[in-house]
Amino acid sequence: MSETKNSAKGDGTLATVLRSLEIRMLGLAVLLAVILSFASPFFLTERNIFNILDQSVVIGIVAVGMTFVILTGGIDLSVGAVFGLTGIILAQALQVMPIPLAIPLGILAGAGIGLFSGVLIAVFGLAPFVVTLGVMAIGRSLSFIFSGQRSISGLPPELDAIVYTTVLGVPVNVLFLLGLYLVAWGYLTYTKGGRTIYAVGSNFEAARAAGLSTMFYSIMPYVVSGALAAVAVTFSLAQIMSADPLAGNQLELDAIAAVVIGGASLYGGRGSIIGTLLGVLIMVMIRNGLNLMGVSPFWQGTAIGSIIILALLAERLINWRASRN
Repeated sequence: MSETKNSAKGDGTLATVLRSLEIRMLGLAVLLAVILSFASPFFLTERNIFNILDQSVVIGIVAVGMTFVILTGGIDLSVGAVFGLTGIILAQALQVMPIPLAIPLGILAGAGIGLFSGVLIAVFGLAPFVVTLGVMAIGRSLSFIFSGQRSISGLPPELDAIVYTTVLGVPVNVLFLLGLYLVAWGYLTYTKGGRTIYAVGSNFEAARAAGLSTMFYSIMPYVVSGALAAVAVTFSLAQIMSADPLAGNQLELDAIAAVVIGGASLYGGRGSIIGTLLGVLIMVMIRNGLNLMGVSPFWQGTAIGSIIILALLAERLINWRASRN
């Protein structure tokens, strides 16, 4: 009798694991890698694997901030513009001050822009979509004004060390990305602040009635999102050694796609940082595979847009099925 109970318990545990969104996403990522390895003999080479990891850094960093925002039920359409604007600010700062001072200045600028958006949304009750759309327009305009409508080059050659230095053969920018996801996962999983972010997205009024700091945790995700956009552009500048006012164009689409593909709900309260990481890898693998197969880059937007729609449709169907059960 006890053996039957233990077997049933084991089967239930296995079923729970298999129903885990992260496990399903991991299975999808592995399946996608297998398919692309057959489509192109270059896909699973060591060089291309490191290329995929390198391509994941910028979008992966921005997607962490977007995850925080979406978990609260918000949206940040300004990350691409913040990426471009803080890149210009950082590039100009690097002309007159040392790297250890210029980089924090750029990150502070990104955090300040996020704070501006967060206050308008949380304190004044404005719609996140409208506020961040407005900030996106302002950011793009200021990028061109501050840069004089041109790219800024002549950055310190020492800057590329944050991209091309390796530890045990792994580039430090990839290690930074993995460390960032580990910290974000720990924060959202084990801290009161992480639980509050989920609570704000699930039921704002209930969270406020429970005495949680809903105002602070409604603003903080936008600050994190802006700061991480500035961190991401720092790695981008170190790689290409120039800043362009158009940098980050459509980055918000990629970040939202990664979070949604990773299983987060655009209504807030559901999602995980591990799911976002898998969403980033899936999206980057798709884009990388399309490039290896010689697919026109103009079709890649169609592919990513279709994936977003399919992910939303899958979320709706899963929720509908769960509500029936």
